[in-house]
Amino acid sequence: MARQKTREAQYQACVDEAEKLGVERLGMQQSQSWRDDPKHLVFNLSRYKFVAKMLSGSNHVLEIGCGDAFGSRIVRQEVCHLTATDFDKVFIEDAKSRMRGPWMFTVMAHDLSQGPVPGTFDGIYALDVLEHVRQKDEKHFMEAILASLDQHGVLIIGMPSLESQLYASERSKVGHINCKSMPDFKSMMQLYFHNVFMFSMNDEVVHTGFHKMANYLFAIGCSKR
Repeated sequence: MARQKTREAQYQACVDEAEKLGVERLGMQQSQSWRDDPKHLVFNLSRYKFVAKMLSGSNHVLEIGCGDAFGSRIVRQEVCHLTATDFDKVFIEDAKSRMRGPWMFTVMAHDLSQGPVPGTFDGIYALDVLEHVRQKDEKHFMEAILASLDQHGVLIIGMPSLESQLYASERSKVGHINCKSMPDFKSMMQLYFHNVFMFSMNDEVVHTGFHKMANYLFAIGCSKR
């Protein structure tokens, strides 16, 4: 078969790499987003970009609830080592099947209800996870995370705001059993950290604007109690 040639030479690398390595695949969850609501993929990756910049330079970072780990590579670009975990083995196997260089990282199944992730990390993050944790299990969930966080480490949690649920899809609402307003989210984080910094997010834009108009919230905890 004749080798494909691009009309502009600078794009030939795209063809050559595709022929040599194949074309990258979306993860199972992100593939569904791309089918159902393509712009949501942008929102999701923007959350990972924010985490990546906040934890840039960290030695070993832990992700809780990575799902198919499609966005995790963005964080791996900025940190020395990344371990991504999820309690659902289906998505972990999907992530492993797509793992390739140069941004390799560890992915493994782990259920925090069974105990902390082994090891100590200077950065931990959980995106779109806490809202799935029942309030009665929240304390255990947080304590399991903190057991793996270095004393001077940073925890970042991202979740949909309580106010956003008026506009959430029915499929999302089924799992969103613990969304919070920003004041309640901050108060919860202050139980575990001396310093807590809050951010709002609308679509792909992170800001410090009026929290009741935010559809997504970030909390950054530093100096654990």
